[in-house]
Amino acid sequence: MKTILQFVIKELLQVKRDKKMLVIIFLAPILQLIFLGYAANMDVNIIHTTIYDQDKTATSRDFIKQFEQSGYFQIDYYVNDYEEVTRLLNLSKTLVAIVIPRDFEKKLNRRETAPLQTLFEGSDGNKASVALGYIQGITNKFSREIVTETRDRLGMKISLSGSLTPEVRVWYNPEMKTRNYMVPGILGLILMISTLSLMSMAVVREREIGTLEQLIVTPLKTYQLLLGKLIPFTLIGFIVLIIVMLIMTQWFGIVVRGNKLYLLFAALLFVLSNLGIGLFISTVSKTQQQAMMASVFSVMMPMIYLSGFAFPIENMPRLVQYITYIIPLKYFIIILRGIVLKGVGFSSLWLETLILFAMGASILFLSANRFSKKIE
Repeated sequence: MKTILQFVIKELLQVKRDKKMLVIIFLAPILQLIFLGYAANMDVNIIHTTIYDQDKTATSRDFIKQFEQSGYFQIDYYVNDYEEVTRLLNLSKTLVAIVIPRDFEKKLNRRETAPLQTLFEGSDGNKASVALGYIQGITNKFSREIVTETRDRLGMKISLSGSLTPEVRVWYNPEMKTRNYMVPGILGLILMISTLSLMSMAVVREREIGTLEQLIVTPLKTYQLLLGKLIPFTLIGFIVLIIVMLIMTQWFGIVVRGNKLYLLFAALLFVLSNLGIGLFISTVSKTQQQAMMASVFSVMMPMIYLSGFAFPIENMPRLVQYITYIIPLKYFIIILRGIVLKGVGFSSLWLETLILFAMGASILFLSANRFSKKIE
């Protein structure tokens, strides 16, 4: 035990002496979380809008005013022909063009259906879909107001049948901010990048500078060498986790609703799987550059795309969904979002925790076995 402790101290001192590595280990995750926390935001707060009002009446102006007062639509252009609408859409200067036809007010006064045309620049389907939902809500509200006003003006008494009035309650993310959903995933992403890349380069660096051969000829046993490598990077991983959690809670104001100790336990299982993958990469790489390239393009990028961090797994092809079952980051993100946003515990996340434990233990065992044979 004393030998392992001395080896751990040696590794930590080596990291401490490398000032550039210290910056990468501790400053980079902070900047990544802050930048990604603001960048990974799919809320649509400003919708650039063009108005083509062919009617130019008080009713059409009242209708346009509904969009201005919503707080989402920024009316940038008022045009007088379809050619200008087409030009603005083609240049992506506007997201939606609202065309109010002639006789808009007359048809409403005659209690007839008045058509309304909306044209979208749909290259970004998510923004277009959100904008369409806002437009439908505003149009329905305006239509109900006209019906009520007409009924009152004509003194009509309409016997209303029973109706449904939904009372909406949003659980876990009442403000419906995508940042609250994305930041916990970014936390898992940063933990993966920090531990996997460090471990993949650690052994290769020892080999490059010639100290690995010196360690092999010492009385150190293989398991002592392994633990001496794994323990320091596990500690570093937990320091990084605590730092980014503090930024998540104090900077972004996202409260961890669940058990923090359970979150740390799940993080330990996730770190073990990352260290195992990094150890495997170090056995197949001859230089630090190879190790970095292999970890980024062979492991990290597929994990980011297939973990459900940004893209819903349910929308992926069936074959790709099967591949996501072997992605550790997928299960850790599910656990993170469950603990942070919903406050659930082991009783709800036991399956993901068990899978993460099995994957971490298996990956670490296989990688350690390969590392031992490599040394022998």
